[in-house]
Formats: sequence, C-alpha cells, structure tokens
Amino acid sequence: MALIGRENEISILRDLRDSDKSEFAAIYGRRRVGKTFLVKELFGDEFTFYSTGVLDGAREVQLKAFNKEISRFGGEGLAAADNWMGAFENLNLLIERSPKERKIVFLDEIPWMATTNSDFLPGLDYFWNRWASSRKDVFLIVCGSAASWMADNIIDNKRGLHNRLTRQICLEAFTLNECERFFKSRRIPITRYQMAEAYMIFGGIPYYLSLMNPKYSLYQNVDAMYFAQNAELRDEFDNLYRSLYRNAENYIRVVEALGKKGIGLTRAEVSTGSKIADGGSLTKILRDLSLSGIIREYKAFGRKKRESIYQLIDPFSLFDLRFRSIRELYSKDYWIKSSASPAHSAWSGYAYEKLCLLHLDQILKKLGISGVLTSVFSWRGESGGTGAQIDMIIDRNDSVINLCEIKYSSGEYSISKSYNKELRNKSCAFVEATRTRKAVQTTMITTFGLKRNAYSEEITSQVTLDDLFS
Repeated sequence: MALIGRENEISILRDLRDSDKSEFAAIYGRRRVGKTFLVKELFGDEFTFYSTGVLDGAREVQLKAFNKEISRFGGEGLAAADNWMGAFENLNLLIERSPKERKIVFLDEIPWMATTNSDFLPGLDYFWNRWASSRKDVFLIVCGSAASWMADNIIDNKRGLHNRLTRQICLEAFTLNECERFFKSRRIPITRYQMAEAYMIFGGIPYYLSLMNPKYSLYQNVDAMYFAQNAELRDEFDNLYRSLYRNAENYIRVVEALGKKGIGLTRAEVSTGSKIADGGSLTKILRDLSLSGIIREYKAFGRKKRESIYQLIDPFSLFDLRFRSIRELYSKDYWIKSSASPAHSAWSGYAYEKLCLLHLDQILKKLGISGVLTSVFSWRGESGGTGAQIDMIIDRNDSVINLCEIKYSSGEYSISKSYNKELRNKSCAFVEATRTRKAVQTTMITTFGLKRNAYSEEITSQVTLDDLFS
C-alpha cells in the first residue's frame, strides 16, 4: 500500500534524513493513524536499528524484545542487556559497527517500552545527550500513540531531554480529500456520499479504511468489519483506549459520558456522568483525551462565565457507543438491513455534524474566510420557551458570526415553511441571548445543497459535501 497524503510530514522527515548533523524527531498520533507505516515506508530499507514496544509487556519483556532486535541488526556477540542503560550502550556499539552513512534509529511505541519505574528515559537521555548528539550521522526517530505520554516525557520533558528534540510531528487522521485518494489507490468503487458515511463510521483512520474489501459495497464492508461475530473491529473500542492509556477504564467512563450529549458537557457534568471526582485525575484524563484528538475543548459562547465544554469528536468512538448494544442483538447484515431505519437516520445526522467539525478548514475556505481569525462553538439557548440549539457557530474577527445549520440527506435539502420559521427563531434567540453586536448570518451545510424555493433565497451562504473534499 503506497503512501497517500502526508506530503508535509514526508518532506520534514526526508530533510532530517539528509541533514549534515544528528537529528532527533518525535512522532505521535492516535492508534492506527499510520505512524509506523509512514516511517517504515520512507526508511524501512535504511534502518540501522528498529525496535518496537510490547503492549502490556513487563520491563523484562521489553528488554528481551530490544535485545533480540540488537542481534538481528548486527549486534551478534553483544551480551544481552538486563537494564536500559546497558541496552542503549549496546545500541551505541551497534551504530559504531554500522557501515551506513546515515544511522537511522527508529524506536516505535516507546510509551510501552517505558514501563513504570523503569530506567528507559534515563537510558534514552544517556544515548542521545552523551553520545548520539555529539555525532553528525545519527537520525533518531521515536514514536508513540499515547500523545499525553509523549508530550510529558519527550516533547515537554523538563529533565535530561529538555529541548533536545529537533522536530515533532503530530500525525493526524486523513481528511476526506486524502480518503478519496486512498480509495482510488485501492480501486475501491465508492461515491463521495458513501465516502462521507465511511468517514462518519471509521474517521480518517488509514488502518480501518485498509480493511475495506473492494468487492463489497460500503454496507457489506461495515457489516464484515464491525457487526460480524469475528469482525476485525469488534473489540477495537476497548483496544484503542487500552493501548493509549494506563487505567483505561476511567478514560472509557469519561468518553461514554461525553457520548451521551452531542453538544458536549461542562467539567462538572463530565464528573457527574463518569462518576470521577472533579480533581487532578479528571484534569489529566481530559487533557490526555484532548491531546489524542478524541475530544475537543471549547469555551461556552455568550456566557458570562467562560467555562470549558468538552465534546467527543472521534467518529469511531461515537459510532461504537451508538451501535455496540444493537450489534449484540443483530450480528448478521445489520447495517445493510438498517440503512433506511430511523436509528440510521438519527445517527447519520449527528455523525455528519462531527464530520463537518473535523473539516473546519474546508468550510472556512468555502466561505472565503480562511485568513480570518475564527473560533468555533456550539450553542443552546431558549426560543419561544423551547430549547434552541445551533450546531456550529463560527465567530469571526471581522465582526461577523455564521450560524451554521448542518443537514445530512440523500438529495438536495428542501427548507420548509416551518423550518424557515425555526431558523429565524434561532437567529433571534441567539442575538437576544448573547447580545452580540456582530452581523449574524445563517449558513447551511448540506450534502447536496439546497433545493431552490422561496425560503432558500434567505440563506446567506452554503457549503456542500463536495466543498469538504477540497
């Protein structure tokens, strides 16, 4: 499978490879996003040394795996190390033996290597600061899925590795544009509308998309990949959080609480919903989930107290939380049979909102405001005694606010008389509640645009699914 996208990351890594001094790069990003694939595709034939951590492996297991790779890459005869200082000393000796002009060292999933109370970080500190950095030919790449661990221990390290990184790369999920290129490269016959639904289920996670069978329809693939008894992704939700975090159960409780309210929860509501005390542990969990791109934090719009709202935005987590219990009842051809059901319709509207949120850059481009400083919110207020919710608010630094209504449909969306009245009421309620002095415009974000009628002319601007592929 060839590399798709990642042009900026490839350019950075090749520049570091071709540098005339030793370089130290850290790559992080959630599980299955393609970190290992990227590095191995670029440099797999050039490695002087490569080793990966073992999930849930004790210190002895990690060292055994590292020692085995030392031997495999030319360290025969070196005594197996029983601690990390010795392991990195062997790595020094291995590099000195190497005839390669550029010594590329790739340590994958180092959060797994650095078991509790191990001497992994002091060993890495010793390797880089006392030896590799003084040479001109070492290119060290460290990688990890646990973004919070990478931030605390490598990127923002306050001890021996402080300010030692040359570059850091956060590898993100594919955009819809990159997904389209991926599907074309795999010769998977699929429309943009179907690509959007695939994104709403699997996100832009390359590994998940790679499991799709070109001979199956999208719905057949979803059934095979998620709903079938032996489906590859049947246990992926638990595996995802277990691979990212120690004490994963508490993280899952927070994610489950957030999954019950699409607009998000305040910190106090997260604490209540997850039954985790509002203290340091909850602070760490919310930070870790934010760094991994699973949730986002934004400020409440229009409130005197600008408290944070936490919102679950990971498509696969949202999908699993919605359909896990149903899957236990219908494990065969469920997605095909439910395509026209109310449950599918309710989920798709909710999931399309998150897809749009993940493609904010494309929305801003379509609106012609890519260069304008913006903030994005959701909002819930009162309109005529009933709750009024606005899916996406784009607060612009040019004194304009876009109130975005997001609608997912299989054809052009028709604004009815009653919905037009609802839109007007929402806009009035928003202006009255927030007392904004900015110009307020209504933007419709749909799949195939608006059906022209008497009410569509009142819409200030439109964004369609095709615009999200830009």
